[in-house]
Amino acid sequence: MSTFIENLVNTKLKNMKTMNNVYEVGYVSKVKDYILEVVGLESVGFYERVVIANHSVGYVTSIGKNSVMIAMLQRTNVIYVGDEVVTTDLDFCAMYSKSAMGHIVDIFGEDRLIGEKFENLIPYMIETPAIPIMERGEVKRPFYTGISGIDMIYPIGYGQRQLIIGDKKTGKTQIAMDTIINQKDHNVICIYIAINKTKKNIRELYDSLMKKGAMEYTLILAAFNDDEPPVSFFTPYAGLSIAEGYMREGNDVLVVIDDLKSHADIHREISLLAGKVPGRDAYPPDIFYTHSRLLEKGCQHKDGGSITILPIVETRGGDITDYISTNIISITDGQLVLSKKNFEKGLKPAIDYGLSVSRLGGAVQEPEMKKLGAVVRRNFLSYLETKEVYQFVNVDEMSQEMQHNLKEGQALQERLLQYKFSPRNPVEIKEHFMEVVGSQL
Repeated sequence: MSTFIENLVNTKLKNMKTMNNVYEVGYVSKVKDYILEVVGLESVGFYERVVIANHSVGYVTSIGKNSVMIAMLQRTNVIYVGDEVVTTDLDFCAMYSKSAMGHIVDIFGEDRLIGEKFENLIPYMIETPAIPIMERGEVKRPFYTGISGIDMIYPIGYGQRQLIIGDKKTGKTQIAMDTIINQKDHNVICIYIAINKTKKNIRELYDSLMKKGAMEYTLILAAFNDDEPPVSFFTPYAGLSIAEGYMREGNDVLVVIDDLKSHADIHREISLLAGKVPGRDAYPPDIFYTHSRLLEKGCQHKDGGSITILPIVETRGGDITDYISTNIISITDGQLVLSKKNFEKGLKPAIDYGLSVSRLGGAVQEPEMKKLGAVVRRNFLSYLETKEVYQFVNVDEMSQEMQHNLKEGQALQERLLQYKFSPRNPVEIKEHFMEVVGSQL
């Protein structure tokens, strides 16, 4: 028997002996798919765990004057109007065991590959208070992804929140996977949070990481597309709570959230069913707060640990100015924009070097890499500008200087191309680009 269950049983027995085991009972008055309206619960709390009809589990999502709204997390049978809803006086918590590292798990502590719960499960609050400013340190240590275009031109630091944004099938998840694989032997714990993904997609990702030896230090926390939507909503919060636990033990943690657009859509669906007032694009007005309090967990802790977050957002038609994208761009410390055109041309990773940005930049780079990266960035962006203007001009009609710049830019572009699952260390990156721009340093 796990320690958590043993403690829970002992607590229940103690409450029974002290006659402190009386709980409120309400009744379902309306059923809207996985959202229930319940009457009769006068003292229930927000996010409190409740038991419905003695077989299903939910939590309180909103409290009204005469009723409360319950979102179901686990449903094992049909719910009818009039079914009993019993309070527990407990906040809904995610269950996690440290022996789950290397597995695909959910927020209930179950291994999704074999369908069994782990032993020694520990309850984790779905949402913990924000990490105080006084406990945060300066983000200055370089976090290497193994991808030349990122580590040199748009660097990331331990504790940074760097958004990966682009259309479907442009390599967003691949960048995250390459980054996870590059953390081998770097003492970084990786947590990949899958939101509303198919079991096939997650199994393929798991197999790829397993072949590269990355699952030794990686946890896949998954909410599949056939899970109840409230499970998908809670999963990234649970993942960040687990990450915070590791960070406070002095560990560096990388968290990938794939993806926040799906998370926003699920939040909208739950909110509309619960009767909340819709705002812009039918999203509830609190959608910015929903994501900001999630991503604020990313930080460099003063005691040495850190949480680096790579949230992923899927766009349509390359539009990064839509409501959710602009919200998350304003919350994060920079964005890697992926271009559909670049991807189709075979320019992979398909980073749009004109729209991408890292707001920390050279502050998280070593002096040599910073100096080299500044030259590469300046020359390459100049090449992209020139190429667009003079792409139909006869090369022989250009000046010698222009021809040299175009040739150099082409050489830089070739060196920025990189196959998947082939990370480069900082030394390799420097040597690779010194051949082209070394004379300019």
